[in-house]
Amino acid sequence: MEMKTANKANDGQHHAWGYVVAGGLIMGLALGIRHATGIFQVPMTMGNGWTRETFGFSIAVQNLVWGLAQPFTGMLADRFGAARVMAVGLLFYAIGLVLMSISTTPWAFTLSAGLCIGIALSGTSFGVIYGAISRMTPLDRRSWALGLAGAVGGLGQFVMLPLAQGLINWLTWSGALVALALACAMFLPLVLPLRDKQPPNMGHGAEQTMREALTEAFHHRGFWLLNLGFLACGFQLAFIASHLPAYLLDKGMSANTAVAGLAIIALSNVAGSYCCGLLGGLYRRKYLLSGIYLVRSIAMALFVVLPLTSWSLYLFCAVMGFIWLGTVPLTNGLVSQVFGVKYITTLFGFVFFGHQLGAFWGVWLGVLCLRPPSHTT
Repeated sequence: MEMKTANKANDGQHHAWGYVVAGGLIMGLALGIRHATGIFQVPMTMGNGWTRETFGFSIAVQNLVWGLAQPFTGMLADRFGAARVMAVGLLFYAIGLVLMSISTTPWAFTLSAGLCIGIALSGTSFGVIYGAISRMTPLDRRSWALGLAGAVGGLGQFVMLPLAQGLINWLTWSGALVALALACAMFLPLVLPLRDKQPPNMGHGAEQTMREALTEAFHHRGFWLLNLGFLACGFQLAFIASHLPAYLLDKGMSANTAVAGLAIIALSNVAGSYCCGLLGGLYRRKYLLSGIYLVRSIAMALFVVLPLTSWSLYLFCAVMGFIWLGTVPLTNGLVSQVFGVKYITTLFGFVFFGHQLGAFWGVWLGVLCLRPPSHTT
């Protein structure tokens, strides 16, 4: 009997590795392409004769659409299953990238990069993937699973940066976008292991309707504090990811230095996401989140105040990268801890809207504050 129990536990662990890694790879591709958006800014604006405001506005719209769509994408995932939503998200991503590659007007670029890819991200990133993993994983292993998925996703982001830069050098920026679209289509089979089911024992909220779950959340003070914290998180990350490469070029640094900085962020995020996931199972998540936001603020202030060198840039990117996406498994785990997992994807979607509202302002205000001296590139 003990041997059968042990074998069953090992089978469950191997099964968990399969869907956790699959979810992490999909998330790594989706977020990796988004993370590499900044290195497309200069060649695209120069090639099309656009201003940085045009590019920045479209990416700001992308962040806002992502946030607006996330609660509704979460409802669809809770109702019809995460795998179907991910498949549609990957298809939207591929279509959006192809349309970006042929966009010749600011409006066409906004519809492709902003609207289409914003919707695609809502189906291929944290909300849907972490929701599926939370439902498929027992409570005692959930922090580990979320941390591992975040680490795999972070590794995907790290790989995507030099890959995207290499594709731009080889195929030009438009060809690189088409190649990335093909990668999205090739990742479709990875949704199959993530066909989640509602677990038999969901704990809190098991008998609630979706309306009752939303009513409870909207009347919970902690739910709104999570939204406020995530708003600040989105502002910080979108500001850095979208504007750091152009800012460094304006300061006389090379494009390779900017790519190296973003790559360090992505690589540090691999270890950081995994560690934050594990720590979420050992310590109170709200204190961990508060500490992350404080460290980020200090790091950003020091980066602006201290002289800019390659080493100060790399140190800043390493610190920011370690706590880059560590907030996401902690926030998702906190939502499931308080409200249960039956509607975890929907509830996290509403919290994530706050994150993307902050991201919208991070991208757009960054455009206004970091204008190049000539105001034309």
